[in-house]
Amino acid sequence: MAIDIPDIKRVLIGEPFPTSHEIHERLDKVRALAVFASDPISSNAYATEAIMSVIIVLGSGALRLTLPLAMGVAALVLMVIFSYIQTILHYPDGGGAYTVAKDNLGQFPSLLAGGALLTDYILTVSVSVAAGVRALTSAVPEAFEYRVIIALVAIALITWVNLRGVRESGTIFAFPTYAFVGGVLLTIGLGMVRYFGLFGMDPLPTFENSVPATSSLVGFAYIWLLLRAFAGGCTALTGIEAISNGVKAFKPPEPNNAAKTMVAMGTIAMSLFVGITFLSTRMHLVPTEHGESILSQMTRQITGGGIIYYWVQIFTALILFLAANTGYQDFPRLSSFLAKDGFLPRWMQNRGDRLVYSSGIVVLAVISSIIVAIFHADEIAMLPLYALGVMLSFTLSQAGMSRLMSKVGQLKPGETAQTDNTHIHYERTWRWKKALNTVGSITTGVVFIILTATKFLDGAWIVALTIPLLVILFKTINNHYKKVSISLSTKTFSEEDLMDVADVAIVPIADVHRGTLRALQYAKLISTDVRAVCVSTSPGVHERLERRWARFPKLTKDIKLVIIDYDYRDILAPLVDYVDRVNRLEFDEQLVTIVIPEFVPEESMANVLHNQTANILRRELRNREDVIVIDVPYHIPAVIEENGNGVKRPSPAQEPTV
Repeated sequence: MAIDIPDIKRVLIGEPFPTSHEIHERLDKVRALAVFASDPISSNAYATEAIMSVIIVLGSGALRLTLPLAMGVAALVLMVIFSYIQTILHYPDGGGAYTVAKDNLGQFPSLLAGGALLTDYILTVSVSVAAGVRALTSAVPEAFEYRVIIALVAIALITWVNLRGVRESGTIFAFPTYAFVGGVLLTIGLGMVRYFGLFGMDPLPTFENSVPATSSLVGFAYIWLLLRAFAGGCTALTGIEAISNGVKAFKPPEPNNAAKTMVAMGTIAMSLFVGITFLSTRMHLVPTEHGESILSQMTRQITGGGIIYYWVQIFTALILFLAANTGYQDFPRLSSFLAKDGFLPRWMQNRGDRLVYSSGIVVLAVISSIIVAIFHADEIAMLPLYALGVMLSFTLSQAGMSRLMSKVGQLKPGETAQTDNTHIHYERTWRWKKALNTVGSITTGVVFIILTATKFLDGAWIVALTIPLLVILFKTINNHYKKVSISLSTKTFSEEDLMDVADVAIVPIADVHRGTLRALQYAKLISTDVRAVCVSTSPGVHERLERRWARFPKLTKDIKLVIIDYDYRDILAPLVDYVDRVNRLEFDEQLVTIVIPEFVPEESMANVLHNQTANILRRELRNREDVIVIDVPYHIPAVIEENGNGVKRPSPAQEPTV
């Protein structure tokens, strides 16, 4: 029985939504927080550890510096969140840093922002899934050797859920997100109660894990190490810009709901980050390479390893897996903005059956899977690549918003103006908004430089190289579309510019059968000069073809049979030479039509058995600008019956026998 591809698609993806259904696929704030904030919320599972993993070289005593560094990261997060709230309110159509930079800084900065964000979203998927695998293997060490397979399966499942639609993915991802937040907040609450000795509970356990210093650093080297640790903690900022890119995914009023979700995301994420950092440093926990994570250690010691511990571990793994969903939401959306502006393939702006940018989703899944396989699902190895792109986008976005506030400040009270991408009006608070965006831009710019410098040899050079290459790719694609636009333009067009269509139709045939006879019949409808061309590689083939041709005098009447005797096996070369001769000598500067018979089997797998010579010929001829290629299909049924007159399809009432 033949496999029906459309039916499989309907089962996996679901029935298509009409475009008018789009408003019903919008997200409320509860679902939107799960969809867009899973990345910054889930980064708390490893952000504290990212700081500790750097300063541990100074010995376990230096881990006390983790909390001050974490507070610096938290302050930076709050600054960035404020800036992006302004972005959401001023650019309600979405696009985030890309749109802000394009509107206020110019094309090149906007392409830098676009390339940086696309890179970050790819790494969001790779790192989040790898971190989820680590959380899983922390609880089940036996699964460690299967980590790459587990990660690839997770990417496949998240891809499938996202292809089913935004609202459906939000519903599926909501429970794990809130279960993680609730479990960690409960753990932090219990830890605080035990730390302050409330309600008669046992004191918070502390450990004197003395780890000797492996380096003795002073002066600039010491400061450099602290900067590296701070840069590592900045992984907590990843995903913050996601909401500003997807404002249109919210229910109306879109900007207000998006801004409120941004505030909720920042509050939850920083509460978890500071709480985990505070308790883990007070308990003197020490990070271990490829061992139990800091969050797992903290939860196990506070809760005693009971149901709360496994609850947190299970939902830590799930939210880390699902944090990849932030990338799945924003990579396709940003790609659609770039495609609309002609910097990525046009097909990336099209939405699929379920009103999602399915092409972007599939592209993201493929690239992130490759990265996971290359890095063996090790998120620690990928972290040096992470946050670099997002910091560059933060810098450009805030610089763009600072420039926008300058434009706002030039207006008079009550006056409005229109930029390329937004409508602005005078705001009394423009000065301090401009100042805060300027400070934020400088701060994130410095962090970007720190990240690049401190992580460069650890792998950040890959991202530093990838972003410029992406910008070059964007420009190359855009130049191509410009050439196409100029070539198709009708501004200077006149009817004399059109090439005449030659009154000739060439039909390449290998034999005389139903498929070639149908193609010849069609060719007679479009031309009075029809030529059936066959390459004969032996006298026997020549004789057989003439004999079979003579059997159909009515069908072949007025058709010229051209048999090219050829003493070699490559039959395509003489066919192409014949077409070129006709085109160049008989119909110079005219369009010549080639009609190619094609078999279409009902079983899709059978296509590999047919049309290979025709496919090669078709590709060869399509390179000639004055040759038109037309396919005439002949459908071959999966079930046929023999009778005295040949073959025929079974009637619908007959039961096919396979």
